[in-house]
Amino acid sequence: VRSTANARMSLMSGFTSWRDAGGMGTGLKKTIDAGLVDGPRIYPAGAFIGPTGSHADFRNNTTPNETFNGPQSSGARHGMTVTADGVDAIKAAARQNFMQGTTQIKIMSSGGVASSFDPWQLDAYSAEEISAAVEVANAYGSYVMSHAYSKKSIMRCLENGVKTIEHGFMFDKDIAKLMKKKGAYMTTNMTAFSPYLGQIEAISSNPAAARKAASATKAFGNFVENVKKHQPKFGFNNDCVGIGATCMAQADHSIYLSGKLLGNFYTLKSLTSVNGEILKLTGEVLDPYFEGKLGVIEKGAYADILLVDGNPLKDLSVIGANDKWFDAAPRDGIKTMRVIMKDGKIYKNTLAENVAALPAPEPLSKEEAMANLEIFKANQVADLH
Repeated sequence: VRSTANARMSLMSGFTSWRDAGGMGTGLKKTIDAGLVDGPRIYPAGAFIGPTGSHADFRNNTTPNETFNGPQSSGARHGMTVTADGVDAIKAAARQNFMQGTTQIKIMSSGGVASSFDPWQLDAYSAEEISAAVEVANAYGSYVMSHAYSKKSIMRCLENGVKTIEHGFMFDKDIAKLMKKKGAYMTTNMTAFSPYLGQIEAISSNPAAARKAASATKAFGNFVENVKKHQPKFGFNNDCVGIGATCMAQADHSIYLSGKLLGNFYTLKSLTSVNGEILKLTGEVLDPYFEGKLGVIEKGAYADILLVDGNPLKDLSVIGANDKWFDAAPRDGIKTMRVIMKDGKIYKNTLAENVAALPAPEPLSKEEAMANLEIFKANQVADLH
């Protein structure tokens, strides 16, 4: 029930397509595709795959994992994560995900921040293990996306065929060169650069995570400068786990930070055409929405169109950008987003409110009416010729 509310809230905030970077999105996707609830298209990654003790391992650190006859973690039971060590286990996990309806594979190739016992600098998967995931994904005509923070992990992923780097905070000129060579993308959650970062519950309630956040923030100091200098193919990433209102507040703040730090045009590209390209990396066989392009307005593309009051190149608040995060006022949609269309169907249209407020037009005189009729006839003749 909550997921359907989240989906509708996302659509009414202008997001017509999602890439779910790990979790239980396949059921919600089917529900939306069947027209039972309103929401964005979903490209689900299924359970994200990581080794023992990694950012994908949700166990208490006194509980043995399944390899050592321990119970499944809550994340594994709910289909959010799978622990896989070694080439064979990774291949099996990836194949299982595809069998269950995922469109791409997500691996955790480095440590993270909002977790207890994996250093963010951890290089979690070997080259052989990364290649195993890529081999399976390529066999299905799809690709691998990878959670990667450290430079070594990012480079290892790119060298072994990963197509999108999630986070990528240690991005530099070497990574930029390899990304371009490999035709790869990066999606970064810009909230990592927010003054509100320490208020995330997973960080504020966990001293180990708070220490990692402080360390990581210092290490990521050159990220914005390097992105502006090297201009990688950069997709928008919200990186939110939670209820709809929380995630929408985070998305609004992410858009604000991206615009402030990287520029409005770069941000709009990341939200539209670049993300559309990333979604299409899935390939025609597994792509559930294979009939057209996404993120662009052109012949043959899906008819996803937003009409807003204002110019987002000058002011991103017209699409929801907000300098506040946890203290942002609750909102019900975005007032300046007047029309929301997904695949030709209009889900919101408040243009009529403006029309109703306009004064009634003055009636035409007989002479004006006859003149307009002559103009109309002339145009009809021109069209026939």
